[in-house]
Amino acid sequence: MCKACDYTIHGAQHHFGWDNSLPPALRAEPGSTILFHCHDSSAGQLGPSSSLADVQALDFGRINPVSGPIFVEGARPGDALKVTIESFTPQAFDGRGFGWTANIPGFGLLADQFPDPALNVWSYDPASLAHALWGKEARVPLKPFAGTIGNAPAEAGHHSVVPPRRMGGNLDIRDLAAGTTLYLPVEVEGALFSVGDTHAAQGDGEVCGTAIESPMDVVLTLDLVKGANLKTPRFTTPGPVTRHLDAKGYEVTTGIGPDLMSGARDAVANMVDLLCAQRGLSAVDAYMLCSVCGDLRISEIVDMPNWVVSFYFPRCVFE
Repeated sequence: MCKACDYTIHGAQHHFGWDNSLPPALRAEPGSTILFHCHDSSAGQLGPSSSLADVQALDFGRINPVSGPIFVEGARPGDALKVTIESFTPQAFDGRGFGWTANIPGFGLLADQFPDPALNVWSYDPASLAHALWGKEARVPLKPFAGTIGNAPAEAGHHSVVPPRRMGGNLDIRDLAAGTTLYLPVEVEGALFSVGDTHAAQGDGEVCGTAIESPMDVVLTLDLVKGANLKTPRFTTPGPVTRHLDAKGYEVTTGIGPDLMSGARDAVANMVDLLCAQRGLSAVDAYMLCSVCGDLRISEIVDMPNWVVSFYFPRCVFE
């Protein structure tokens, strides 16, 4: 419950994909604070008792529902929507926070190496947000954020929610957490803002294609910056962004060569091999664990013809 909120967007007020002809769920004045009841990226197709069969039966027409859209009064093309991210509260199931991470066949950075479905169902304390346990092997620090957050595009028609776009969308930037201020380009009158695809934790890159996908209540304040003329989103964080992971240092693998995508694949595959050797994890478990807490970084992009991509895995997960 949000005592300071001006409006509430309920779970039923959601849509799939971007379309500037959708009727707004709400018309709000700039400066309004809004509570959104957001679904997880499966739109409830996966739950605390789900199995591999449920992963195989996923309806991809119902992936990544976003709550909204919100028509912000006075928003015009060329403005920026200023989104102050106030808070995330996990929705409780029998008193526990719920999340899931899956390897979905055909999806993810190493999809060719991991063709079979896999699923991990998470349970965690929604009040304390204490580390979520991965079996007996690991404990993952949580940092909730919204994976999909953006405005409607100027182009008419229905557009998939899967790829990120210049007006935002499925950005999957894990630092869009509480306290961050996000600025989104406005391309249509009213902006037509929506948010969803909430996560309890994710590494930079979301390498297997899923994070800890977790339904949450999100509180945001929407305002305008007139005439900002942003080309793409930008954001400001309130402080350091990796303190929840830094304490014990990192294991790091690399990928080196003339292609950044190949380098990213090599860096992740090398980390999967390392975790299997050091921790006795199965390859698919190591891959999914990398997706929820490991970070892909471009370490060097100037010493042609080869570039360096690194993958950082936090040692605190195992300690």
